[in-house]
Amino acid sequence: MNIRSLTRGDGVVIGAAVLLLIASFLDIYSLDGAPDDYEIPNAWESAPVLMGVVLAGIIGAALIVVARGLPQVPKVAGLDLGQFGIAFTVFAAWSALANIFDPAGGADNIGPSSGDGGVDAGIGLILALIGTLVLAGAAIATSLVPALKGPLMPAPKPASPQPYGGQPQGGYGYPGAQQPQPYGGQPQPGGPGQPGQPFGAQPGQPQPPQQAQAPQAQQPAGEFSPFWFAVPVARPLFAEDGSPTPIAELAPGTWYLAVEQRGPSLVAQTQDGRRGVLQDTSGIQRG
Repeated sequence: MNIRSLTRGDGVVIGAAVLLLIASFLDIYSLDGAPDDYEIPNAWESAPVLMGVVLAGIIGAALIVVARGLPQVPKVAGLDLGQFGIAFTVFAAWSALANIFDPAGGADNIGPSSGDGGVDAGIGLILALIGTLVLAGAAIATSLVPALKGPLMPAPKPASPQPYGGQPQGGYGYPGAQQPQPYGGQPQPGGPGQPGQPFGAQPGQPQPPQQAQAPQAQQPAGEFSPFWFAVPVARPLFAEDGSPTPIAELAPGTWYLAVEQRGPSLVAQTQDGRRGVLQDTSGIQRG
């Protein structure tokens, strides 16, 4: 899983699932006139609330997060895991709302002498309703609201790669670097390796003027230079032969290398070495 592909909407889904888990350990109803030693159950002691609200909501959140982090989302009966997760969260919110209106229906171990007249929704059931509503709302709105589509974690800046085989400037062997001297020796002017003095020349001898060094060739204007980039949202990467089937999906929060430009499109290389054409380059972030 690539956690950097999670969006802000996924972060809201995770937070709502945590709130739902906390609410499952609190009282699901309050009972008027109950004795002090009467133990009011929580969601884990009530099968309807546990199965229809708590587990349905947590399973739905897990399916949504897993579907977002997988590079290739599996499908069941034509639907991917994220769509199943949204269905679970909507069902959990609907079940929580039903238990709010009829808390006695989910309280399957009320004492026989208490009756149902004084049974009200407890703090656990109220928080469960809030958690499931936020959970279902974030699951549906993530694909619709642009603010929730943004990456949850910012992409790290790529390190500038060293040229292959390059030597650090000023090191031994680099042009213009100071050559090592014998221990205790004094640097000799015009010695071998000194700038401006050819090898084998004697100090004090006149030397022919050196030819001016040719200026470094500049890169022609308009030539493409590879660069790192990141996409704001998940985008498909198509094969270079023009086939309509994507070969990979570029996830937000990950840096990719652009190796060639073809009109408005880019030829990108993934981390596993696959190359393809990114057709939608709007809003990309250059490294």
